Amino acid sequence: MHAMKVRELGEFGLIDHIARMVRGSHKPDLILGIGDDAAAWHANAGVELATTDILVEGVHFNLGYAPWEDIGWKALAVNISDIAAMGGNPEYALVSLALPPDTDVQSVTEMYSGMLEIASQYGVAIVGGNVSSAPQVVLSISVIGTSMGTLLTRSAAAPGEMVAVTGWLGGSAAGLGVLKGDVHVPADVARILSVAHLRPRPRVAEAQTLVRSGVRTSIDISDGLLSDLQRICEASRVGATIWLERLPIHESMEKAYGADSARLALSGGEDYELLFTAQTDLIEDVRADLGIPVTVVGEIVSSDKAAVEVIDAGGHVVDVGTAGWDHFAIDK
Repeated sequence: MHAMKVRELGEFGLIDHIARMVRGSHKPDLILGIGDDAAAWHANAGVELATTDILVEGVHFNLGYAPWEDIGWKALAVNISDIAAMGGNPEYALVSLALPPDTDVQSVTEMYSGMLEIASQYGVAIVGGNVSSAPQVVLSISVIGTSMGTLLTRSAAAPGEMVAVTGWLGGSAAGLGVLKGDVHVPADVARILSVAHLRPRPRVAEAQTLVRSGVRTSIDISDGLLSDLQRICEASRVGATIWLERLPIHESMEKAYGADSARLALSGGEDYELLFTAQTDLIEDVRADLGIPVTVVGEIVSSDKAAVEVIDAGGHVVDVGTAGWDHFAIDK
């Protein structure tokens, strides 16, 4: 059976195909979706949030081990996570897609199926975007969200607060290693770690619980615990200490990576868990409300250098090397 290519369908045929797929994700407040020069919807009273991110083939994903459906899921997930990190509620998404003309239409269909799957779970409507030809697949998504209350920011951390994270750390980086064939593990372990990389789950409801509980500082872990905590320290003009033995590492990751698990937990990135700071009693209240693992991994300290130190069980400073993902770093 002949697999139709994007070049056969054409730009406007592809847009029509996508429009039919996403029509079911529309919300009651939507006035205009795909088909006009811009999408339009009735805005609620309150604060509006906007974020955008881009995934590039060969940089952020590899079609050799990342299924199209999972690429779609993750592309939308990373943007929803940005809205979540500020305590917001994701509402609308705009999707810009560039791809080679010989791409199968079925592949595009699968990618949008992944996006629509996560969109339905988080109440997001895909309302527009753009398509273009390119030598490789490039997927750029913008998400608009709302907040009816106080925002979580990076700039409100204070000395004496504890540093806490939701969930487990390093699973995404560990999953990438499994998918690439760098490590070989039993099928059940491989499945857990691969899902951690391919299908992250943004912490939308959890972040809103943080807001209601009185937490004011948060960031999602996209570039690694150390790198993202550094951003909080710089914005808040404080320092931080991380306790190596407190890192929440899933047993599946320890089976796959052993002693190297700590490095992945510190610097692996793309976990999309919440990293937040608060007083100890407040964190205990949050832990009781969330129903997912919440781990205190360090503390905020006074510092003029916004430095983040990692301390081992013996109280010694650990040299951890690179802090996390940097798109323009030399010799990555």
